[in-house]
Amino acid sequence: MLKYLLPSLEKMGITLSQSEAEKLEAYHKMLLEASKVMNLTAITDESEMADRHYADSLSPLAQAGLITGGSLIDVGTGAGFPGLPLAIARPDISVTLLDSLKKRLDFLKTVIDALNITNVTLVHARAEDAAAGELRGKFDIVVARAVAPLPVLLEYTLPFAAIGGAVIAYKGPSAEEELESAGNALAKLGGGGAKIYDCKIGSRDWQHKLVYVKKTSDTPRAYPRKAGTPSKTPL
Repeated sequence: MLKYLLPSLEKMGITLSQSEAEKLEAYHKMLLEASKVMNLTAITDESEMADRHYADSLSPLAQAGLITGGSLIDVGTGAGFPGLPLAIARPDISVTLLDSLKKRLDFLKTVIDALNITNVTLVHARAEDAAAGELRGKFDIVVARAVAPLPVLLEYTLPFAAIGGAVIAYKGPSAEEELESAGNALAKLGGGGAKIYDCKIGSRDWQHKLVYVKKTSDTPRAYPRKAGTPSKTPL
């Protein structure tokens, strides 16, 4: 996988140490093996996996100053994207991987134990429940990829961010449209200025974008609403 990934990252201006690259390769092999018995990834082409999973996960590192602070949470991490590649590439950051499916977290525990990744914590919970507890307002950066449309996603994610922190949502061609529809959510949840970054993934012509939303004030305690409500009745 690295023979595809490293040239893509080079074009993106992202460099990895040998140890970091080896950990990503080992993670990839464990993912392929686990995917034989679990639904972790539908993509099997090595070149596409390198770009769509790993290079895309690391794309915020191509933007100077986008990943700042010492703590990050990946909401709805699934098979570990984007949080685990970010944890590997940025061992200086404390990363929390949150997911509602224990089987996925069991797989991720196997990976972090085998690769001695010491800056990762796993949390088994729904985002709506976790954001109402001790993780609320604790993180400098909140990331989410392929989770929900932006108005819904902001209700899941902004409560986790500390004031002065930010949410980074991985999006596609509809990012501008989604941001336009998220004005009410931003106003109600404590979101401030939002910016969209275009992400060039290697040589791909994919329209990958990052929506960066600053947390400027406390999210009212009424949010997030109870599990299932944000997706049924978006703000």
